[in-house]
Formats: sequence, structure tokens, C-alpha cells
Amino acid sequence: MWGYEFAHPKLLLLLLILIPAIAWYIFKIRTISTVKVSTTRSVEKIPVSYKQVLRHVLFGFRLLAVALLVFVLARPQSSNRWENVSTQGIDIVITLDISGSMLARDLKPDRLEASKDVAVEFISGRRNDRIGLVVFSGESFTQCPLTTDHAVLINLFKEIKSGMVEDGTALGVGLANAVTRLKDSEAISKVIILLTDGVNNRGAIDPITAAELAKAFGIRVYTIGVGTMGTAPYPQQDFFGRTHYVQMPVEIDEETLQQISDITDGEYFRATDNNKLREIYAEIDQLEKSKINVKEFSRKEEEFLPFALAAIVLLVIEFLIRRIFLRSIP
Repeated sequence: MWGYEFAHPKLLLLLLILIPAIAWYIFKIRTISTVKVSTTRSVEKIPVSYKQVLRHVLFGFRLLAVALLVFVLARPQSSNRWENVSTQGIDIVITLDISGSMLARDLKPDRLEASKDVAVEFISGRRNDRIGLVVFSGESFTQCPLTTDHAVLINLFKEIKSGMVEDGTALGVGLANAVTRLKDSEAISKVIILLTDGVNNRGAIDPITAAELAKAFGIRVYTIGVGTMGTAPYPQQDFFGRTHYVQMPVEIDEETLQQISDITDGEYFRATDNNKLREIYAEIDQLEKSKINVKEFSRKEEEFLPFALAAIVLLVIEFLIRRIFLRSIP
């Protein structure tokens, strides 16, 4: 009605009470006390008094006010403000390799710092998601559980350094740790972003076994191999404690990373420089947004106030007219 929807449309049935009210009013004016006379010629030319007209008008005001109050009770709402809103509910665990090889300088200033910087940019762009951080080298631990407090998460990212735990690449253990953080999540989408530059060489859990575990819990894994093709400059200290760089071969187990992503319905990416790493995170960002259904809905606005004000105005007008102009009319 008039472009409105009603929260309680059944209450509009109260409008039916207007029918007996009108019938009673008509019956009442027709049964007003009468006087029998032989002829009405003497009163036929008497003009209708404005007070008689006002009496009927005021009855109409009262009916209209009642109708408006019924509309107020039914709660009219407008639905013409349409919005596209992404469904909330993505939990993401970033699983970061912090082994010594992440200090190689093929990314600037090195692989680890570049990975941290780009991850922070990614976190800053997903304000409504819960994000956690797991790190691994020879062992794995949770640096930050799932949280929406991204300021705390970013600060914890900045504290990450290579050498925090025993060196090595426990890829399977790192992935399994991230799965543990997500397995009980009730989020619509559960995601792991696994970033490494090496080959699994530590830990009791095989990476493929960890991937199967992720699949069992409905967790999607995006894997990123970090490192240029061929060799990369790696810092080493000589006998006198001075740092110099030697070219070391880049060994990334791309086959295993591809298998992990295939098993879990994710994707594998190779980041050979800072820009490529940034592009990968941007692509993951878009992939996750596209996997969550976008609902188009109308934001309902309450519109009862104009009806309530109109009813009040009509009742006030009726009261004033009766008190000022129709005081002698019942």
C-alpha cells in the first residue's frame, strides 16, 4: 500500500471496525428525535447550518484518525533502500615459514620481511574477518589465535623473527597446527594461507596428511612458494662476525604445495618478487570474496511516524472545533 510494507499486516483487519462505526453513525442521525408537523414548507428554504456540516466533517476526521492509528500499529516500512552486503563469516589463519632461508634477499629487504609487510596489508583490507597467525620452522607455534582485533595481530606480526624456534622446515606440522586452530570454527569459510620457501624436512606430520586433515574439516588452503628462480643471495657470517652474501639455490617443493592446494580446493602461487607476492595476496582476497554469497536485500525503514502525527493532528483539530464552534451540539 503506497509503496509500504507492513511488519504486522494482519492488524490492518482492525480497519473493519470502521464499517459498523459508519453504520451506527448513519443510524444515529436518522433516529434523532422528530416533531410531527402538517407541512415542511416553512423550513424547506432554511439554509444548512455550518455547524451541521462540521458535525459530519468531524466524524470523518475521527474515522480517518482511527484508520491512521491502525496503520501505526501495523508498522509501515519502506523498502526502497537496496544494498549489496557480503555475508560475514570468514576465518583465516596465515601460516608463515620463519626458517633461516627466509632471510634470503631475492625479495626486499628479505623474504620474511616482505611476507610480513604484504600480509599486514592483506589483514588491513579484511576488517570483518577473524584472522590468526601460525609460524613454523623446525617446530610450529601459534603466534596469535583467531581474532578481529587486527591491531594486536599486526603488532604480533611485527615481532616475528627468524630464529625464534629451532631451524628447519616442518611444513606438515605448521599446516596441522593451523588446521587445529580452524577445525572448530563455525565460519562460513575457513581458509589457511601457507607461505614457505623450502622443502619439508622436519616434524612427524607429513604435509599431505595435514592437507587431508584440512579437507576433512572443510578448510581451504592457499599455498605460496616464496623465492626467485635459480639462486638467491643468502646472508652468512664469517669467522670475524661480518655478514656477507652467498648465492644459494632456491629449493621450493612446488609439487607438494600444489598437491596441498588441490586436495583442499585451494590454489598454489609462486612469488618471485615483492610485487608478485602482493598480487598473490590481492588475488586470494578476491577469490575469498567471490566464494562468499553476496545478498541483495532492502534495508527497511520505519515509516509510522507520519501516520501517528497525522492522527494526532486530526484528533487535536476535532477537539478544538468541538470545544470552540460546536459546544452546543452533542
